[in-house]
Formats: sequence, C-alpha cells, structure tokens
Amino acid sequence: MIVRPAEMRDADAIAAALNPVIRNTTISFKPYELSLDEVRELIAMAPGIFVAEVDGKVVGYASYDQFRRGAGYARSMEHSIILAPEARGHGIGRTLMAVVEDHARAAGVGSLWAGVSGENPGGVAFHDRLGFETVAVLPKVGFKFNRWLDLTLMRKWLQPAGDETSGSH
Repeated sequence: MIVRPAEMRDADAIAAALNPVIRNTTISFKPYELSLDEVRELIAMAPGIFVAEVDGKVVGYASYDQFRRGAGYARSMEHSIILAPEARGHGIGRTLMAVVEDHARAAGVGSLWAGVSGENPGGVAFHDRLGFETVAVLPKVGFKFNRWLDLTLMRKWLQPAGDETSGSH
C-alpha cells in the first residue's frame, strides 16, 4: 500500500469511493453526489488530502479542512475518510489517518475533529481506537432518507501535552 498526496488524476477514483457512500448510506449527510469538478475543487483547496493505493488502484482517501469558517477556527480542522468496501478492515484507514494527523500536526493544527453519523457505530469505534474522544452527541441535526440523524462529534488534540490552554478537553 502507498499513501500519497491526492492529484487531479485521482478525482475519478475519489468520486467512485465517495459517491456510493453519499448515495446509499447515512455515513455522509450530503444529499447529492459530488461531480468530478467538485472533487477536483476539493483536491485543489483542502490543506491536506491523501489517497491510499493498493496495486496501483486508489482504494480510499482522507482529507482535512477548517472545522468552521473564520480566523478563530484556523487551527481546528475536520477530517473525512472514505474507503472502498474492499479496503476496509486491512489497516488502510488507520494508515491514512496517521498521514493526515502528521500533516495537520506539522501545519500547527491543534485539534482534529470527526463528525460521525449516529448510524455509524463502526466510525465511532474506529475514531475511539485512534485516540479521538467523544465530545458531544448532537441529536437530530442531520436529515437524510426522510429521517433525522444524530451526529457524534469526536476530537483529537494533536499538539504536545500541555499545549492545550482552554476548555475541559
């Protein structure tokens, strides 16, 4: 397996991994699939986006971008990770996340956030194993497939212990 920065040539493969998740699951609250232009924009704009390749085929990606807009949030990032079904359970997600965390940490990011669907307990368990802590469960903030969905917010502090100066987390 190779993990590398995403390139424009990866847009088709990223869309092929992401769009079925959008179309068929509540893992993503997005109501519509992303076009190739939208995926290319993601590649161009995200401060960090990486793909995992197995035998020359992209089988997943992970990215991060600012948690919320505005200068006050410039060091808090939210990440996304999507794996093709055949890539799950082989350590690929863990490897992608390690690359994302290292990249974000080197860029001075303080906290990395995950917004996990309440209908994705595997996603919560995955993040828990990586050292993310559940900070809040936001009830009924998403709406997809004609039903309300909860969102679990999970956070991982990336800087050295003691560098965190506020809050109880």
